[in-house]
Amino acid sequence: MTFKTKLAATVALILAAAAPLPALALDDAQKKEIGEFIKEYLVENPEILLDVQEALQKKQEDQQQAKAKSAISDNEKSIYNSPYDIALGNPEGDVTIVEFFDYNCGYCKRALSDMDEILKEDKNVRFVLKELPILGPDSLAAHKVSAAFRDLAPEKYGEFHRALLGTEGRATEESAIALASTMGVSEADIRKTMTEKPHDDAVREAYSLANDLGITGTPSYVLGNEMVFGAVGVDDLRAKIANVRACGKATCS
Repeated sequence: MTFKTKLAATVALILAAAAPLPALALDDAQKKEIGEFIKEYLVENPEILLDVQEALQKKQEDQQQAKAKSAISDNEKSIYNSPYDIALGNPEGDVTIVEFFDYNCGYCKRALSDMDEILKEDKNVRFVLKELPILGPDSLAAHKVSAAFRDLAPEKYGEFHRALLGTEGRATEESAIALASTMGVSEADIRKTMTEKPHDDAVREAYSLANDLGITGTPSYVLGNEMVFGAVGVDDLRAKIANVRACGKATCS
């Protein structure tokens, strides 16, 4: 009996067993025979397992994106126009990219050049920076310094962001304060602002959004009606920007 014949017989037996009435349940011998057929077929055709794995991954990604699209719609103001964030580029740009990042995320550091390249070549993009300190106490402390700096010198925040994220060492409270001092914002002013405006609400909002959007790591982007997870590179971001302009969505069908 060929594999195709065996497979057809197996399917027929399974369908017969699954039918309501008057089909009979499989006995132990039939179950064993079906199991052996399936095992033999899979051993001879292991690529089927890859197809199954790819189908499962695609299904999970589709479910993740469906959940994210709903969350983007429900949280549009907090995502795109939160009072805690600053946007670089064109404030009236026709496409907005929102990046969730952590100052100690290695992939975020690599993706910094992607943002700069897009902003340099495309003068109609608005790029929102949303701090998501998830990599330990140092990240949270650096974020608090960054938030204070943003309050005190918002016009210099882009420069501060690039310098702190672009550093090779670990971002800490001390390194962030030292950087702020080189940009004309004193440690005393930073610490005073951190005490008076700790921005705990900003952190809670970012964590809540990350949970709703299915974000488990940084960088993650909101672009159009879609989540983009990971440092996908400037070419992928360019393509999705073009799609938003062409069809209003990050992925045109």
